[in-house]
Amino acid sequence: MRCHATNGTSTHSKCGRRCGVRRCTGMEDASPATFRPTWQQAFGRGLYIGALIGVVGITAAMLVAVVLALVGRIGPPLWIWPVLAFGPPMAGAGAGLLARRFTATELGAGGIRTLSVGGGGIAPWHRVVDMRAERRGGRTVVSVYLDSGASVQLNAPYSGDLFAADPQFEVKMFALSHIWRSHRFGGLPG
Repeated sequence: MRCHATNGTSTHSKCGRRCGVRRCTGMEDASPATFRPTWQQAFGRGLYIGALIGVVGITAAMLVAVVLALVGRIGPPLWIWPVLAFGPPMAGAGAGLLARRFTATELGAGGIRTLSVGGGGIAPWHRVVDMRAERRGGRTVVSVYLDSGASVQLNAPYSGDLFAADPQFEVKMFALSHIWRSHRFGGLPG
């Protein structure tokens, strides 16, 4: 497709990009689609994990306080209780927001690539035989079924209750399905 302007000052009518070159390529060199958990999902997950760590910390501190009281010593200082109650959840929420940057599902010409803090994987398009939204626990997740019979649960998108809710889940699922079908049956370059 040729750009309507050659001086680099106008934008192309179809892609809306500035025309810095004579040829505007549009979809041919588009970056892969990337899906990440929403910031609310990352915040909620981090808060949940931090709260669990806080419960373990308070339980351990209570055990130490009881043992110290039984042997006649002074227990932990009073400031430790609010630190144990509020520190881990707040640190967990921050860590969840940071981990969001490293958790994603990318769709490109080569296939579906999952990224997470603990690692990731790739499934080439020719191995993907089905893609479905399924209920797993309290969430609706995207499951990808491979030709080997294995299923892979994508890191994003997903939707659930409270902080895990994603109002755009259906739109994202439709986009995933459309991209997969286009690569499987033809229609997209690459």
